[in-house]
Amino acid sequence: MRVLVVGLGKTGVSTARFLAEKGADVFITDEKPASEIEDAVCALSDLRVNLQTGGHRPEILSQIDLIVPSPGVPPFNGLLSEAVKRGIPVLSEVELAFRFLKIPMIAVTGTNGKTTTTTILREIFEKAGKKIFVGGNIGNPLIDYVNGEQKDEYVVAEISSFQLQWTSSFSPFISILLNTTRDHLNYHGTFEEYRSVKERIFKNQGKEDIAILNADDPLSLPLSERIRADVIRFSSSQKLDRGIFVDGGVLRYRDPKVGDEEYPIRMINIQGAHNVENVMAAVIASRRCGCPSSDIIAAVENFKGVPHRIEYAGQKGGVDFYDDSKATNVGAVASALLTFPGPIILLLGGLDKGGDFKILAGLIRARVKKLVLFGEAGRMINSLLGGVAPTTLVSSLREATLYACEHSSSGDVVLLSPGCASFDEFENYEERGRFFREIVE
Repeated sequence: MRVLVVGLGKTGVSTARFLAEKGADVFITDEKPASEIEDAVCALSDLRVNLQTGGHRPEILSQIDLIVPSPGVPPFNGLLSEAVKRGIPVLSEVELAFRFLKIPMIAVTGTNGKTTTTTILREIFEKAGKKIFVGGNIGNPLIDYVNGEQKDEYVVAEISSFQLQWTSSFSPFISILLNTTRDHLNYHGTFEEYRSVKERIFKNQGKEDIAILNADDPLSLPLSERIRADVIRFSSSQKLDRGIFVDGGVLRYRDPKVGDEEYPIRMINIQGAHNVENVMAAVIASRRCGCPSSDIIAAVENFKGVPHRIEYAGQKGGVDFYDDSKATNVGAVASALLTFPGPIILLLGGLDKGGDFKILAGLIRARVKKLVLFGEAGRMINSLLGGVAPTTLVSSLREATLYACEHSSSGDVVLLSPGCASFDEFENYEERGRFFREIVE
């Protein structure tokens, strides 16, 4: 087949190599000039591929049988829109990889908590002595894995809405939807479309598969009625006849397949009520895959969290600094604010993705001592939240951090929880978090 790979990032390079090695006639297009993607071009120099740089030109579609866009290419991209009009199939990289996958997959999605839950699962499975591959939206692309021997027992994959956008037969053995709040509306257009794309993770599951849902999400009940898989829920606020829930000082798990079990909440050593939910989802999945409860407890006890997610960054003069750069949406900011009783100096801003910042007003009024807004979205957020707490508007993260330090007192928490993407100043949220920590240090 003549296959077009759109975008030559890490996933695009892996996809192009996979397709070429499978015998496809590979075309690649990237908006950036060749001088800006030299490393990617060099990585494919040993293959015969057709490369166009400096923009996506629709005339290439006359030569194409199939398109595989990189995850960051939005569905409204002109090239993809034209391909859909012409009836050219479009597949995501995870859809392509799934068609070559030979072992069961555990897939984790949700607006927040994907990386933490995926990483907890890795720790549990490794503690239980099970061989696994972890990848997808974190680590290595799935397409790299399916090109190998596939000798593991399970694939554990973090799956983003971008990756689910162009799926059709994707069907994990276990699918987890942690939560859904407003995010990536600049990509998906509406919350309804974003939610619909997230729910595709369950679309092709059968009766022998498992769907794990958040019982505290009001949309989960109507969703469960459309799912063919065995639905198991988790809850922080209600007791369940079946599933796992908070019951005093324990997580109580009721499941006919494993019995009635208790897991002490004190085993969780990472901050935030949202992390209790992440652990509950991981308990269900790992128990259904045969991991002993003793290994689950031991693995969770030793888990210290993922970088840039409410990560302790140091203390100065009795002021604690926390790096929550991974909080790129409003829901994640809310979770972070709920972690600390206050007083908080909150650093909020970056590149807006269409979040509803107004819903933070109550939490900010109750817990935030000073609100420091920065970046491209600063003025917009100021129009919605300015004055809810004493507010300062600055241009950059450096200015925001220095201002917070200068106006803090012993007992305060300085929290970088931006609620926005990082691309106005940084390559990604990791770079933003490292930059914040450098200033703190």
